[in-house]
Amino acid sequence: MAEKASGGVQSVERAFELLELITQAGGQVTLSELSSVTTLPLPTIHRLLRTLVSLGYVRQLPNRRYALGPSLIRLGEVANKQLGAVARPYLKDLVDTLGESANMALLDSDMVVYVAQVPSPHSMRMFTEVGRRAHTHDTGVGKAILAQLDPATVRGIVTGAGMPTPTPKSIGNLKDLEAELDRIRERGYSVDEEEQEIGVRCFAMAVPEAPTPMAISVSGPVSRVDAAFAERAIPLLREAADRISKELNAAS
Repeated sequence: MAEKASGGVQSVERAFELLELITQAGGQVTLSELSSVTTLPLPTIHRLLRTLVSLGYVRQLPNRRYALGPSLIRLGEVANKQLGAVARPYLKDLVDTLGESANMALLDSDMVVYVAQVPSPHSMRMFTEVGRRAHTHDTGVGKAILAQLDPATVRGIVTGAGMPTPTPKSIGNLKDLEAELDRIRERGYSVDEEEQEIGVRCFAMAVPEAPTPMAISVSGPVSRVDAAFAERAIPLLREAADRISKELNAAS
């Protein structure tokens, strides 16, 4: 019985290894490509893929490549909602104290996805829909997350997603982005300086030791979100990020 259980655990580990490898390859691979990057025997890879396809976690395309399947979307949506639920009380505290909208976002492949928001009570406020995906290079949360990653990973993310410039203040090339990430690492937080929308400023901070790369932010009109606001907001963002980290790690 113990031997069967051990084999079952090994199969689970191998299945997740294949899912990770498909993800790292950009979401699609061939059987031979998988075989070239893992030590698993080809018959084992094929057997595990058949099982994952039958469960909907992998799908086989007409060109015989293997892609991530729709069942993973459901799991991801539920996981994102749970992470958002953890963060929401801390985001509410930020809004109650600072009076501006607060968000949390996660890295999702080469974009960020917003998983929680508490809106400002002001009639003129920043609003980001939960579930919205955005680029990393021109958002406060995105840059805060990128600053936690190694240079090769950053290059892969922005190369895959592209670097559009929605405003004249947006960063549009890798060299300038890398310089900005150095500044973020030095000071410990990022700023979206009207890079997503003219007239809107955002301060953001990565959640340390998070189970997946994530960041929280506060944002609002530049007329209210100024240098004096930053002096109040940065320590509160750091405290909220630390508390979210502790709760997530305690839960895991």
